[in-house]
Amino acid sequence: ENSAFISIISTYISHLLSRLLIQSTIMRIACTCVIAWAQMASAFTPSAFLRQTPRILSSVRSPSSLFSTISSGDYDYDFVVIGGGSGGVRASRIASGHGAKVVILEGQLEHGAPAYSAIGGTCVNVGCVPKKLMVFASRYPSSIAESAGYGWEGAREGSFSWEKFMEAKNAEISRLNNVYNKFVLGNAGVEIMEGLGALNGKNAVDVTLRSGEKKTITAKNILIAVGGWPFKPGIPGIEHTITSNEIFYLEEQPKRMVVVGGGFIALEFAQIMDGLGTDVTLMYRGDLFLRGFDHDMRTHLYEEMERNTDIDIQFNTDPKEIIKNDDGSLTVVTQDGSKVDCDQVLYATGRKGKIDKLNLETAGVHTENSFIPVDEYSRTNVENIYAVGDVTDRIALTPVALMEGHRLADTVFGGMDRPVDHEYVASTVFTTPEIGTVGYTEEEAVEKFQDIAVYKSKFRPMMHSFPKSEMYTLMKVIVDSKTDKVVGCHIATDGAGEMIQGVGIAVKMGATKADFDNTIGIHPTSAEELVTMRTPSYVYKDGKKLV
Repeated sequence: ENSAFISIISTYISHLLSRLLIQSTIMRIACTCVIAWAQMASAFTPSAFLRQTPRILSSVRSPSSLFSTISSGDYDYDFVVIGGGSGGVRASRIASGHGAKVVILEGQLEHGAPAYSAIGGTCVNVGCVPKKLMVFASRYPSSIAESAGYGWEGAREGSFSWEKFMEAKNAEISRLNNVYNKFVLGNAGVEIMEGLGALNGKNAVDVTLRSGEKKTITAKNILIAVGGWPFKPGIPGIEHTITSNEIFYLEEQPKRMVVVGGGFIALEFAQIMDGLGTDVTLMYRGDLFLRGFDHDMRTHLYEEMERNTDIDIQFNTDPKEIIKNDDGSLTVVTQDGSKVDCDQVLYATGRKGKIDKLNLETAGVHTENSFIPVDEYSRTNVENIYAVGDVTDRIALTPVALMEGHRLADTVFGGMDRPVDHEYVASTVFTTPEIGTVGYTEEEAVEKFQDIAVYKSKFRPMMHSFPKSEMYTLMKVIVDSKTDKVVGCHIATDGAGEMIQGVGIAVKMGATKADFDNTIGIHPTSAEELVTMRTPSYVYKDGKKLV
């Protein structure tokens, strides 16, 4: 009798809970629809309607995400995101769109010291965006110099105003900060806290607000998206140097600058400052910069920089001390005792994960050096704690962080199965010429595929040929001989970034060399060379190069 009674009671409770769950789900869907329609009604346009409709439908058609939200009622939030950069913003916005209650923590909402990186992350504040603006500014003298060859008489460079440029740059970054705060996150229903977060176990985050107030919030899931921070070696006088953070806030343009490093950040800033009129010395401890890129591209860029810039390139050179002189200038002393006087020293010698104040040990999150290892779903060794972006030391590029954050949110809150995909990621080095690349380098392709064909073409493009400038383009296509698939494409030319984005789509889709050959070129362009290279420059068989 007791067992029968218990069975009846259990059945009744289960039925009651089911009805409550269904009612709660219906109410949540209804509230979501009402709120969304009210937002649209306040500023209705046909385009706004079309933008908002998918979000409403996603909330209705994703019952799994709603159930996951309901089941986390014991916590303040479904999702706490520590870090308001590219990956964190994308993950929070998509998670909110799936019905999750989300808060994002960012130390400051406006760019500048002391954190430099604000909402929007490194890219928006002290990375891709302001750097690209400086790249544009630095290229005008070269264009003006070529104008005489096109018949423009008397054209002069004029003088560059660092102050006016920085004022305009700051206004643009402030505009973007506002866009992220009010539109990207605000319209998505993501709560924003201006403060720093640190773990307090696996389901709690201690928050220190910028106002000084402290609080603790809880969450079913936590995302670490704090990005990276410039690394500087511990040599005497290193405190007198700057990084890619501070250069955007210098009050005066340095007349002389030493740039230390051999990666893309070092090369981009060396060419930027050279183009703006600063005397630049580039010091790199290795034999050739851009380690990890295709060797032909590295060599080609060096030749172009030697021919068309005034940069003093010093390989196998490593500073051992930075001396600050009485007049405020600096002297860089190298390992061999050589000295270079300058006004600023910019270190671009890599970046490390910004994990030192996260208290990861309280939740048992595993780290390697300054980075957080994750699996293909961006999950750490702790089941409900995730990490995306530069802090994971996978591919430190903004679009990659966006992809990681988006797929994480779709998987955790959207009921989808979306592991990350890091193969065939296109990227660009914004030097002059630009280097656009997707897929494997020649060295990597030989090791992986053994049998490959390499197509190369070097020429002087029309834009520079006509005014008789010595500026050359290099294009390279790498093909897996067994499948005929294009597994690598590397371009060094003007606008290579714009070019390689389109090529990246084809390579990602598995395009073959025959597909390239069957594509009709656009004439006259440099890009048409990509579809007109018919004969390989050389091939590899069983990993050995054949002439």
